[in-house]
Amino acid sequence: MLEDRRRVITGHNASGKSIVIIDGPPARISGSDTRGLAEIWNTDNAPVNTQDVNDRADINVVLSPIANGSKFRYFAIAPEDPSLSDEEREARVAERFAAMGATHERVDTSRHAAMHKTKTVDYIILLSGEVTLLLDDDERDLKPFDVVVQRGTNHAWINKGKEPALLIAVLIDADIE
Repeated sequence: MLEDRRRVITGHNASGKSIVIIDGPPARISGSDTRGLAEIWNTDNAPVNTQDVNDRADINVVLSPIANGSKFRYFAIAPEDPSLSDEEREARVAERFAAMGATHERVDTSRHAAMHKTKTVDYIILLSGEVTLLLDDDERDLKPFDVVVQRGTNHAWINKGKEPALLIAVLIDADIE
């Protein structure tokens, strides 16, 4: 699922003419093909240098962008495993968040182990499958092509179905308390 994604990144040649500088799969994937993140592109400040020829996604995969930065990525949500105990689910989720450098973003997991809050505004589109967006006091079931603007809220993505769900997201650093 994630490894099969293609990204086409444009740039400029030495004469200033537009060209394709990257045409291939994501540079880095964290997690598994059905439960993970695949980086497409990142920015690390504003204004963005469009003359940069480096693969901006070929860095360690972390959940949130750096200050004044952004992340553009695919992410996959595997179906929930009903056979896991609460303790096993907590341990697995904690391990995944630690691998993304995001332990500190798990501020209130009382509703679900995957709850987290980032200091970002996120534009998210569900591409395939079905997921439920859990919030502290609300939830919404999503179907393909539904969009979410997630504005620094404590949330989790839960797949109650039988197939992995594929989403795409842009995360933008924000001034959120």
